[in-house]
Amino acid sequence: MDRNPSPPSSDGEEEDVVPEDSIGNTVYSKHWFFSVLTKLIEVISPKKEDSELNSVEEQVELDEDMENDICKVWDMSMDRDVALFLQEFNAPDIFMGVFAKSKCPRLTEICVGILGNMACCQDVCMSISKDENLGQMVLQRLCDSDSPTLLETSRLLLTCLCQTDVASIWVETIRESPSVYDCICFIMSSSTNVELLVKIGEVVDKLFDLDEELMLNWIKKGSCQSVVQPADDSRDEVPDFKIVPCLLEAVKQICSDNSSEGLDVYMHILQLLTTVDEGIHAIVQAPDNGKETWSLLYDLFCHELCQPDDPPIIVQEQKTVLASILSVLSAIFASQTEQEYIKMGKNMPLIDSLTRVLQNMDECEKKSVDISNKPKSEEAEKLGIAEEDFHFKILKDICCELLSNMLQELSKENILEGLKQGHLNEQKCSCAFQNLLPLYLSSVENFLEVLKEADQVLAGNLRKKIPSSRLQE
Repeated sequence: MDRNPSPPSSDGEEEDVVPEDSIGNTVYSKHWFFSVLTKLIEVISPKKEDSELNSVEEQVELDEDMENDICKVWDMSMDRDVALFLQEFNAPDIFMGVFAKSKCPRLTEICVGILGNMACCQDVCMSISKDENLGQMVLQRLCDSDSPTLLETSRLLLTCLCQTDVASIWVETIRESPSVYDCICFIMSSSTNVELLVKIGEVVDKLFDLDEELMLNWIKKGSCQSVVQPADDSRDEVPDFKIVPCLLEAVKQICSDNSSEGLDVYMHILQLLTTVDEGIHAIVQAPDNGKETWSLLYDLFCHELCQPDDPPIIVQEQKTVLASILSVLSAIFASQTEQEYIKMGKNMPLIDSLTRVLQNMDECEKKSVDISNKPKSEEAEKLGIAEEDFHFKILKDICCELLSNMLQELSKENILEGLKQGHLNEQKCSCAFQNLLPLYLSSVENFLEVLKEADQVLAGNLRKKIPSSRLQE
């Protein structure tokens, strides 16, 4: 369960709390909370003469004392007893008034943040989720231009989507709110706030994981009336959002900030798209027939992740993002074999990188066997390597499948160039065969036949290294 970060409380101390005035088992005063929430109501319900002084466009600054008090509420709202008290006092209704009337971004941000903390309490989350009006107003915050408010809104949504009892309510509400798609795409394609991009990515990832129908709907969206209007409200300038280009823009921004967490999230979203035919089609129909996606992921895999000077254990740390990247590359490779950017002459470094990942995985597995024969205390210290790792196996399977498909596409000229550049050699080929056999026997046989034309000696040496039993299985 994610938690909204709380601003620091002020240094001022409240008066001693008498037992009957305390909230639950806390030392927080009911009277103090009443006074703060009452002042909040007054802020959003100004006197007539005050409201006439402020133009509609003005963004009102929050009074410093009021901000300190409401930040204390934010800080305390993570406590279950406080969350329940705020719910009983109808604080969510007050926050709806803030969303509807406030012109102060900071106040809106804090109120969304308090709701997010309250939603960590299961009972409160259920109550919040069942309030249709509140749900719609929360989703409308995604159209806000204030990054901190967008961040808190994303955290609130993710908190609710992570609770199984209410997740379906939010999925249905989002499915029935077309503006959510446009707002999220706008954020992903234009925001430079990496923290916001990561959180909105987690929301999308969770939505797609929970509901394939919603994912399909978002994939198929071509042109929608975007709720994010240009400054001059010119209809013909409304962006025509498509999910894949927006995801790629977010990935570029995240990579520029070296956010490994964000990269993992967005690669998993792209991997989820490849689980349906419509998603693969959307990827390969993205800019330049999928070339942009291929180039971006190719560069990440070959030049950023699991590099030659990294220790073998790096594959353990990067296994999920590597598996996601290779899943997408494999899907593109299988469906775009006629495209120029897929041609093997340009992709020999990818074979080299795939082999390196397999070599590192073999090293990790050897260490795992060694550790299992050592004293229990030392084994426990290395548990991350020693125990069966489901994701590790997934990475190896995906890696072998893509490598097998690529080996079958190599020509004599490709192999000669690969040998010249060092992407292929006896050691690397032996490692590849060790992992590919016996499942990908035909691929290995085909490669050896072509290799024989390019380097007969190497082909003979490699064939001798392969046990006959493996070639016959």
